[in-house]
Amino acid sequence: MDIRTGQMTAHHLHGSRPALHQLDETDFRLMRALVSDGRASDVWLGEKVHLSSTAVARRRKILEESGHITNYSANLNAAALGFGTLVVVSIELVSQAENVLQDFETAVLQSPSMRFCAFISGDTDFLMILNVHSLEDYDMIYRKELSVLPHVSRIRSSFVLREVANRQIAPVILGGLR
Repeated sequence: MDIRTGQMTAHHLHGSRPALHQLDETDFRLMRALVSDGRASDVWLGEKVHLSSTAVARRRKILEESGHITNYSANLNAAALGFGTLVVVSIELVSQAENVLQDFETAVLQSPSMRFCAFISGDTDFLMILNVHSLEDYDMIYRKELSVLPHVSRIRSSFVLREVANRQIAPVILGGLR
């Protein structure tokens, strides 16, 4: 946050990145609209954020080049594709030595069932999220993908019973200037 202006900058949001663009309330309105519909036309966005389509296109390009917008994608319905069971997997490794972490991270990237994986703090080392067809499908994935990962000492699995929220980004991040 720039103390003089009270505005969030690219440096604030991206750590060591230089402040390429100072975000204003219009940028936040534009990003909120794009999060809800990434395929929206500049004309539609202009109506939503009270700008001309030319101004929207210019701001969108600035937000992309400054790293605030990194990608556009489609949100797919995993259940409709036959992968309706969501599994959260906690993995503990035998140690946190650099070579152990690197070996595991390299291997886990080869797992075709892995949707998300992160090195985390706390009583476990990695958290993974998988979408699977069924419990039987997870059993096969456990045997062929998870149990063969290097340096694993413990695997704990939890099955999601009901998804309460699944946001692309927390609303507070796009809440605008404070």
